[in-house]
Amino acid sequence: MNILDFMNAFFSDSAHWHGYDGIPQRFLEHIRYSLLALAIAAAIGLPVGLLTGHTGRGGNALAFIANAARALPSFGLLVLVVLLIGFGLLPVMIPLVVLAVPPILVTTYEAVRTVDPSPVDAARGMGMRESHILFRVEVPVALPLILSGLRSAAIQIVSTATIAAYVSLGGLGRYIIDGLYQRDYEKVVGGATLVAALALVTLALFWAAGRLLVSPGVRRR
Repeated sequence: MNILDFMNAFFSDSAHWHGYDGIPQRFLEHIRYSLLALAIAAAIGLPVGLLTGHTGRGGNALAFIANAARALPSFGLLVLVVLLIGFGLLPVMIPLVVLAVPPILVTTYEAVRTVDPSPVDAARGMGMRESHILFRVEVPVALPLILSGLRSAAIQIVSTATIAAYVSLGGLGRYIIDGLYQRDYEKVVGGATLVAALALVTLALFWAAGRLLVSPGVRRR
């Protein structure tokens, strides 16, 4: 059997569409883990990136932290956290957040730093507050790059959230882990296909968000 045969066998089996181990249930679990990790990473990365990008301070420290976080293997970190605090959702969130913060943090910083200084200086000359300059002048121009950082983080989270199955949680990784253990390659291929499909959906959603949130004048640059 080839990959297409495995895919056809997996998706045509009605047993995979119902119950606690059905595709809809696993899909929702995977989305829940991914959204939670992305929300936590954004809550950390966006404010720090915006602040340091606006002030121009801390760029070297951000680069060091981002490179250090990127060097950490997600699965190794998961095993370490499980050994320290046990099983549960928290050990899964920690490596996913560590994975997602660097692209959000660095891209947000660079996005704000590369904004044309002319409108920023003009806003200061008009007496605007620094917070107003950041959110009314810099962020609208920097938004495409900021969204690209969020998109990159979201794709990495969706692809890596399969590790949740290693600590007995759900998600699409359940098919891959169980399939490897049972030598059921239909499950392995089906799970991998679903993860890839969700990643493509994520890309499409961020493309749509860019069309809706970024002003036409900024998009044409």
